[in-house]
Amino acid sequence: MGSFSLIHWVVLILVVMLLFGRGRISDLMGDFAKGINSFKKGLAEGETPPAPPPQVTNASATPVQPAADEVRR
Repeated sequence: MGSFSLIHWVVLILVVMLLFGRGRISDLMGDFAKGINSFKKGLAEGETPPAPPPQVTNASATPVQPAADEVRR
């Protein structure tokens, strides 16, 4: 009495197919898969450490040394 027979399952599947249609169910599964992929991508992006900020060097603070050719002349 608690379980469904084969006839019950067939009727239930037919009713679901009539309500949603084959295209609608496949669209729902496709959207579900896209959501899972997006969720996984978001988790993967959160695991990467942020890039360190670029270091700015002051070029005028270091003296420029003449090349070896200029020193000999």
